[in-house]
Amino acid sequence: MALNPKKFAELLDTIEAEADEFLLARSQLVENDKERNANREALTALRKRARTTKISVLSPFDSMMKDIPGSSTKPLVQEVCSTCGSHDSSEPTWMMLPGADLFAAIPFHAVHTILEKDEENMEFESKKLQSLVKEKALFISELGALADSVSPGVIRSLVALKDKP
Repeated sequence: MALNPKKFAELLDTIEAEADEFLLARSQLVENDKERNANREALTALRKRARTTKISVLSPFDSMMKDIPGSSTKPLVQEVCSTCGSHDSSEPTWMMLPGADLFAAIPFHAVHTILEKDEENMEFESKKLQSLVKEKALFISELGALADSVSPGVIRSLVALKDKP
């Protein structure tokens, strides 16, 4: 059965538009990964500067139990930051402000808090882009653009794969 030229041109336009969105999402995903890696490097540098790791700082309960034999004027629950630890959290730390080529001296605690929130946001964006890439790949496959090399059923099964938490 022959496809009339008008429908064939529309199909090619649709495939091209979807492929453009797919490639754009892939490039955004790569850029997001580069930014996430830089963010992780910055957080690691801050932890090294404070001489802490994620698990080296006592939990608030452990600090509280350690302080009980002393005087009763101390607060029972002491907030302990997992990155700052015993480091001076008000120490000025230079940070390039996001979206600008401007450095500012910001307190240590604020810098790592900003970076940790950025890390969460980038993780969310990354998952969203990954699902978009999967969706676009499946749609392009179902249009028949990849039918000569990979069948739509194989693409569908690959897209349906899920990571276990």
